[in-house]
Amino acid sequence: MKKIYPCIIGLGYVGLPLFVSLKKKFKIVGYDISKRRISELNNFKDRNKEFSRKELTLNKGCLFTSNKADIKDSNFYIVAVPTPIKNNKDPNLIYVKSAFTLIANFIKNNDIIFLESTVYPGTTLEICKRIIQKKNKNIHFSIGYSSERINPGDKIHNIKNISKVVSIDADNKTISSVKSVYKNVSKKIVFTKKINEAELSKLIENTQRDLNIGLMNEIMILCERANLDFNEVLRLAKTKWNFLKFKPGLVGGHCLPVDPYYLSYFAKKLRFNTKITLAARKTNNSMEEFIFKKIILELKKIKNYKKNKIVVMGLTYKSDVPDYRNSLAINIFNKLKKQNKNIKAFDPIIENSFIEINKINNNFKEIMKSEIFIILVKHKQIDKAVKFAKKNKKIIIDPLSLI
Repeated sequence: MKKIYPCIIGLGYVGLPLFVSLKKKFKIVGYDISKRRISELNNFKDRNKEFSRKELTLNKGCLFTSNKADIKDSNFYIVAVPTPIKNNKDPNLIYVKSAFTLIANFIKNNDIIFLESTVYPGTTLEICKRIIQKKNKNIHFSIGYSSERINPGDKIHNIKNISKVVSIDADNKTISSVKSVYKNVSKKIVFTKKINEAELSKLIENTQRDLNIGLMNEIMILCERANLDFNEVLRLAKTKWNFLKFKPGLVGGHCLPVDPYYLSYFAKKLRFNTKITLAARKTNNSMEEFIFKKIILELKKIKNYKKNKIVVMGLTYKSDVPDYRNSLAINIFNKLKKQNKNIKAFDPIIENSFIEINKINNNFKEIMKSEIFIILVKHKQIDKAVKFAKKNKKIIIDPLSLI
């Protein structure tokens, strides 16, 4: 087996954990187009607050870079870049295509490439592979797909403890090299030669979750309309052995609000109109307006509330995670701000870049001067503020108390 020199392209929530796992075993290059991101990592700072200084310290031969030429000696590429959607909800593969165009400039005989970004079936073999082949007609290389299962903020289901789907259709020697890399990422490798099936499996993981949360959101709203105790309904339903324990919530982030559209797009390509795939999207997005109206209703019960100092606590897409992509909490805060200039936001863990651009307050002493506390995302670090508010008999509005 030849010596492996991995390169991770994209050092976000997916790429950086891969890099940290593999740098213990290999001389590895971590590439990202963001010079700011590279500068932060070289100064031992992870804006996602997942890794410590010690974990980001580089061994000899390892490198964080935004210089394209630094990837030229690599022979095992892993692409972990964002896969957002366009305004019309179609897949946006601009970052994936750009990454493979970059690799095409440096690919050598017998190199291996893996895509880890979430895509629809056919992307790896029909789009990514062809980008490489178009520029390198006489180069022999292997290409595969491995779905990411990163759950930011989850210390139990981390990259090491989860099962990792790895798919590649190659000879035994190449498969052996692939397994020698991925065994350093996850304890359990689930191997398949069927790449398209692996791509689809990732989409249905997140679509299933989106659908189940959407159902719970709908039942919660129904209970409110019927003046029924949702928590009691849920408690009783959970006593059945096969009841799925999902709960309602604000659905954000880079996966659940995006992946059902990738799945639907794939179905449309086959002239198959799905009826269930996108069923939860409208309901889950409507939670933004539902929660906003609940807050306004509570505020109007307070005499002269517009004269009070109000703070909205928690803006990220979920608790104890600094990621704010597709955050409905941010949208709710912006709507509240249009209603009342006295409203400020407090989030002690949201990414620093967002704090700087949007002038978000992360000073505990400052927000303690507020009279009304609105809780949107329950970070552990917000507990201190909530306890303070209760102790000092401040007004607390918790529209997600059912969640």
